[in-house]
Amino acid sequence: MVKTNPGWFFEDYTLGQVINHAVPRTVGPGERALYHALYPARHALYSSDQFARASGLPQSPLDDLAAFHVVFGKTVPDVSLNAVANLGYAEGRWLKPVYPGDTLRSTSEVIGLKQNSNCKTGVVWVRTRGLNQNDETVISFVRWVMVRKRDVDAPAPETVVPDLKPALAPADLTIPDGLDFSDYDLTLAGEPHRMADYEIGEQIDHVDGVTIEEAEHMMATRLWQNTAKVHFDATNREDGKRLIYGGHVISMARTLSFNGLANAQMIAGLNGGAHANPCFAGDTVRAWSEVLDKAQTVAPGVGAIRLRLVATRGGAPFVLKGEDGKYLPHVLLDLDYWALMPV
Repeated sequence: MVKTNPGWFFEDYTLGQVINHAVPRTVGPGERALYHALYPARHALYSSDQFARASGLPQSPLDDLAAFHVVFGKTVPDVSLNAVANLGYAEGRWLKPVYPGDTLRSTSEVIGLKQNSNCKTGVVWVRTRGLNQNDETVISFVRWVMVRKRDVDAPAPETVVPDLKPALAPADLTIPDGLDFSDYDLTLAGEPHRMADYEIGEQIDHVDGVTIEEAEHMMATRLWQNTAKVHFDATNREDGKRLIYGGHVISMARTLSFNGLANAQMIAGLNGGAHANPCFAGDTVRAWSEVLDKAQTVAPGVGAIRLRLVATRGGAPFVLKGEDGKYLPHVLLDLDYWALMPV
């Protein structure tokens, strides 16, 4: 009897299938320390219990993207172990902060299937939820991946492409209980810019860059218990290179955005995202942002700002696609998200 897990292939998925992922994980200060060691993370709300309490929270939460990575990592053995590529994200919502001591687990529902014309791969859409020890959903998101088929002659399922929102409305965002930026300390946060200081259409070059090292990206991916073969085993790619986990690029870009968006404290929604080109060790990641929208929230002193975050490996900032409408080769990530910021 075979006891090892070769991962799921495209023909193993069925529409409406619910997958409860192993293994629950209790997060603590160690995740925060490693996250801040791997990325230049400096947002005050995730660095200081005192700053968080002054903002109405009981203590400093785990970084939003650290919580995302933990939840995402649990899905990999069942969703993307045999993936060719992680294609995109939609309808991401951070519903409750994750605090040290919380235990997270993940569950996913298959909401779409489409076999590719080459009959060798197919696209699987899943809606994933991360739950805490109280069975409360702390994060929810849709992602779609291109997955290999085990048997190219296996019959194709009926094509179902889910109807997803192009963007979350401000009313779709959940504001953490008690969050209050009325007495927000701009000096401690690191920059003087409130939401009113940003204009829709404004573009910000975040200036700094970080060269990704092989050991660091593999350590980060292991931290999230992400077992996808392409991140570790160079024989899984024809070019013999390990592919950088896309979430590593997301976190790097988000933390680089501190320089210019230090007060975009909490991620509240993920409207969409694309890993435009693969990233490899030795690439130097830079980032720029564009302000897409702004909105008030019901929480005192708290506004919502919609941002496009673009990660590149060089090239001119603010240039995203060529005349053919395709991403330029230096663009690594195109992410559309909502963040909470003092008004």
